[in-house]
Amino acid sequence: MESVQIGSIPILYLREKEPRQREPHLVLWLTGFSGSKESVEPQLRDLASRGYVALSWDPYQHGERQIETRPQLVSRVRGNIRRYFWPILGLTAEETPIIIDWAIKNLGVRPEVGMGGVSMGGDISVAAAGVDRRIKAVSACVATPDWMRPGSFEPPGEPDEDAQIVYDRRNPLTHPELYRHRPAIAFQSGANDRQVPPDGGEKFVKALAPLYAKTPERLKVNLFPNTAHAFTPPMWQASVEWFDRFLRNKP
Repeated sequence: MESVQIGSIPILYLREKEPRQREPHLVLWLTGFSGSKESVEPQLRDLASRGYVALSWDPYQHGERQIETRPQLVSRVRGNIRRYFWPILGLTAEETPIIIDWAIKNLGVRPEVGMGGVSMGGDISVAAAGVDRRIKAVSACVATPDWMRPGSFEPPGEPDEDAQIVYDRRNPLTHPELYRHRPAIAFQSGANDRQVPPDGGEKFVKALAPLYAKTPERLKVNLFPNTAHAFTPPMWQASVEWFDRFLRNKP
């Protein structure tokens, strides 16, 4: 496990000492809200054990980039999700090309990249696939492409002008045109999730269906029964299988 600073962005990555492939695939995996790059170390280690170069970084205002204590971060964002959470999602998604550029140059990875994460990290990953066409496979766990999150039990708050600008630029559901390159996107959703309702993924799949008419298998919503807003081992297994299928072309 190695730590590096890319400008103001702290990253963590792991790779095999003796790579199985000359140019391994890169998979980016991001934490849920209020977590850090270190909190996804188990997933990074598992990905590396499978021959991927696994990388995470601290999202905007998270981990080493926090501007307050963790309890203060949680209180502020949950007090007005649209004002404070939307910028975290959009600005972190827009950092992704910087990370990919660095990894290709310094880690010798292929330009075809996988990306995913839990809750917030999954939201960011879906948005990032609309930013950088090199992202070929996304697995978003208990996440949504609809930042409005209708039906969520969390009070949404109201955006300020800056947050609204980020939403208007990066909310995946309202920008299907950003996915013309047809990245393979899977949502691993809890059927009973009332914090991040799974119908956001279903609406996204429907909105993108015309673009994916010839490759419908590249869009999927996996509903896990009797599961609320929780990242489970079956979700992780489904994520790994998704990366294997659409990065490595394993059946």
